[in-house]
Amino acid sequence: MMRDRTTSGSPYEAEFGFSRAVRVGDRIIVAGTGPVEPDGTTTPGDVAEQARRCCEIIIEAVTALGGSAQDIVRTRMLLTDSADQDAVGAVHARYFSTAKPAATMAGVAWLCRPEWKVEIEAEAVLGANP
Repeated sequence: MMRDRTTSGSPYEAEFGFSRAVRVGDRIIVAGTGPVEPDGTTTPGDVAEQARRCCEIIIEAVTALGGSAQDIVRTRMLLTDSADQDAVGAVHARYFSTAKPAATMAGVAWLCRPEWKVEIEAEAVLGANP
């Protein structure tokens, strides 16, 4: 099977040697996605703004590899503060409530940048839309 990749421009992709997303067959795996703006800076604002940016990057990556938000079947949300779960959950619902992927939300001690409050990863299966 062919492996297709896409990048998002995050400085960590080149530095750490990974792709934003990889497609093999009908599966698309999206790496942990932090709130990074096109210029490499962190998305300004609160955790909801950061989660919004993560979701947008994920959807752009899945779309670049031939899928859509409707094909997403799994998400993992990593938070540095449990008090942020409702805000991140609301953003997740705004982007993925139609697809209703299996989802995990977990607390972590830290993320790549100290100002990051959330990181999200996803998996899609093409043709799995509801």
